[in-house]
Amino acid sequence: MSEPILSDEARLLTSKRSVGELAQKMGIEILELSAERAVATMPVTGNTQPMGLLHGGAYLVLGETLGSFAANVWAGAQAHAVGIEISASHSKSATEGLVTGVATAISLGKTLTVHEIVVSNEKGERCSTIRITNLIRKN
Repeated sequence: MSEPILSDEARLLTSKRSVGELAQKMGIEILELSAERAVATMPVTGNTQPMGLLHGGAYLVLGETLGSFAANVWAGAQAHAVGIEISASHSKSATEGLVTGVATAISLGKTLTVHEIVVSNEKGERCSTIRITNLIRKN
């Protein structure tokens, strides 16, 4: 596995903070991180619902991890970002392998950030589209 691609701000953030216990338990691995774009993978195995499909909540955990981490990069060292709204539309099921989430900034403001996260399966098919809004607060 190669080293993740991190902006200078992301490198500083990840030196002080992990991706979080839940994301670690779910096997989320950050591949790229900046305020404008974040990419991560997550295994389907271990994150399924009883029918063997990737759990809808797992998509949201991946989306929140990417969107919030990118928002925290934007917030910088003197502030932090917290999720205040998240929504998802699941359009396809993943049953094996890895899914990849790509977060793209829609808006990076003084007090709010909005990111869209597209989660795709290994065939490149879109499985879920997530949107998260984060509130930036001073430390």
